[in-house]
Amino acid sequence: MSANTLTRADLTEAVFQAVGLSRNESAQMVEDILEELCSALSKGETVKLSSFGTFAVRQKSQRMGRNPKTGDEVPIAPRRVLVFRPSHVLKAVINGQAPPEGGDD
Repeated sequence: MSANTLTRADLTEAVFQAVGLSRNESAQMVEDILEELCSALSKGETVKLSSFGTFAVRQKSQRMGRNPKTGDEVPIAPRRVLVFRPSHVLKAVINGQAPPEGGDD
């Protein structure tokens, strides 16, 4: 796997090693999962991956911003943004702690 970045190819290789499907089937499985995730998020649905975290889409309303160079006020258009909230299990793993016993986040 890459030193600093996990890529689709890395995910495909991990599925290939763990599940034993062919490389083409592993690649298709990774693509299908990512496509389903994107599709759900584009519809505004929340995606919860147990023991990993929750992806959600939030609506931001229009607001006034400021051009840092000129100081002029500029309207910032309303938009949808993707947010991720990690589970307590993922937070524990990242901090080198044992995951808490009990339910998923």
